[in-house]
Order: sequence, then C-alpha cells, then structure tokens
Amino acid sequence: MEKVDLRSLTYTQLEELVIRAGEKKFRASQVFSWLHEKGVSSIEEMTNLSKAFRETLSQLATIARVDIMEKYVSKKDGTVKYLMRLTDGECIETVVMQYHHGLTICISSQVGCRMGCRFCASTLGGKKRDLLAGEMLGQILSAQADIGKRISNIVMMGIGEPLDNFDNVRTFLELVNDERGLNIGYRHISLSTCGLVHGIAKLAEMNIPITLSISLHAPNDAIRTGMMPVNKAHNIETLLKACRDYQRVTGRRISFEYAMCDGVNDSAENALELAKRLSGMLCHVNLIPVNNVKERNYRKSKKETIEKFIEILAKNGITATVRRELGSDISASCGQLRQKTLEA
Repeated sequence: MEKVDLRSLTYTQLEELVIRAGEKKFRASQVFSWLHEKGVSSIEEMTNLSKAFRETLSQLATIARVDIMEKYVSKKDGTVKYLMRLTDGECIETVVMQYHHGLTICISSQVGCRMGCRFCASTLGGKKRDLLAGEMLGQILSAQADIGKRISNIVMMGIGEPLDNFDNVRTFLELVNDERGLNIGYRHISLSTCGLVHGIAKLAEMNIPITLSISLHAPNDAIRTGMMPVNKAHNIETLLKACRDYQRVTGRRISFEYAMCDGVNDSAENALELAKRLSGMLCHVNLIPVNNVKERNYRKSKKETIEKFIEILAKNGITATVRRELGSDISASCGQLRQKTLEA
C-alpha cells in the first residue's frame, strides 16, 4: 500500500490514521503540532511519541520533503528567492517579499505548468506534476525556518495553475488556515488563476474570504488568445461571467492582473476597452510591467504608456495600480530560476 504524506492530511484524516495505527485519537494533536508548528521533516523527530508508534506511523506514512537547494537575496529590496528540491528530485520556486505589513510568500502549486502563457517562463517545460498540499505548506515552513520570522501573507502565484490542482489546493487552504497550525487567515491569502472557469465556480462554492486574482492581460479575445492559449477554452465573456457569479456569492473584490507588454496590449484603445469590460464590477486592476524572458518576445511597456493607461482606467471608474518590481536582480519572476537549473 502506498504511503500517504502526513503533512497533506487534514486534522480529521490524521485522527483516522492515528486510530488505524492503534493509538488514541488525541495523539493526532501531537503529530499535527510536529508537522505544522515545528515543521519536522521526518517521523523520527517526533520525540514525544513512543518508538513503537513512530515505527507503525512510518509504515503507513511519510513526510514529503521540501528542501532549500539555492537561495538568492536581492540587494535592491531584500526579496528572497528559493529554489527548492522535492523528495523526487523535482524543483520549484518560492519567493519571500518584504512589505510594511509583514512578510509575503509566493508559493508554487505545481512542478511546471501546462497553461502555456506566452509571457511566462514557468510553462516553458510544460507540467511535470501537481504539488501535494503538504509540499505547498513545506515551502512556507522551509522559508520561515531559514528567515527566522513568521510569514503572514500568502500569494498563490508561483509556478503552476492553482485551479488545475484544485483538490490539493483546497486541502492546503484548510490546513494553512487551521488555528492549530500556521493559522494564516483566509483574508491574508491571494489565489491567482489564468481563468479556469470550472475552478472559479468550485472556489465560489467554498465561499471563503480569500482574494481571487484573475490573470486577464488583455481587453479582447484576439489579443488574449495570442498571449494565453487558455482563452480558447474560456473566452473573456465566459471568464468575466464566472467572476461576476463568484462575486455575487462571496461579495469579495476581484483583482485583475494585467501584464503590460509594449505594443501588444497597452494602447489607449486597449485601456478604454478594458474599462468597458470591467464596468460595474467590484474590482482592482494590477498592472505588471512584463518580465523580459529571453525565450519570449514580449518587452515591458514604457513608463509614460503605463501612466496613460492608468489615467484612462481612472476616468472610466476603474482603479489601477502598478505592481512593485521586486527582486529583479535575482530572477525573482516566476519560473526563471527553475528554467536556468533545467538548462544547466
């Protein structure tokens, strides 16, 4: 029988496993503490459990490793980027950013990505596999242990499409919010999707107060399909309907990510069309000067172009800001470091 990953089990599932191992239910509390508060990487480290229980537990389960392989610290703003190695040798990226409100971690949800967005380095090698909930948690625990400070905010915007790994992401959200563990509130979590409509609907059913970020990046289907192949399956009209449905259920403001690409999607006409598309929605547009990825042809928009874009959106009732560029000197944008490692 295949062993389960202990850190990927919900508290209820852990209680069931403990009983199956011949122990009292309360032992689950001890195991959960070792996994989520102390962040141990092996069952042998759980020293307040009997040797017999640890041996039985080791026959039923394991703990997926998430080890720091490389670390880079930005000299510009203190952003920390990690290349992390998983138990099977695959690598992912994790970034920790410093803001006035605390530390924010950007975690990966898959090894690679199959969405094929043209401006993103994460998708160059395709998708290898989904991450377990415990491997998502492991990124936070490893980074916290290294930095020595509590991480208070999570952005699910690293390598992978979270809604393409929905079941594991749902379990991760439950675990990271558990007050017996990391206890990070849902309002401190942001999930970014390229626009998987069925996943947005399932997220709406959960009705939890996380921030939903939509990678829109274009005001019409012609431009978006050229940038994001997912638009062939879920065009802008379908996607925005799903967003409005999500908003009706949750009452939450939606953030729209928009990568500013010189000469592609950054004209005054594009800004006006975008404003009309989003009219009437409780939303915010996050403009992102696109990263220069050597395998892609996109280049970031000029500063004056971005300023004009914001001005047009504002005149039409849509608030927009430009995302701070963090860690530009350490390849902190998604997928760049992993790609370098694959090429080495």
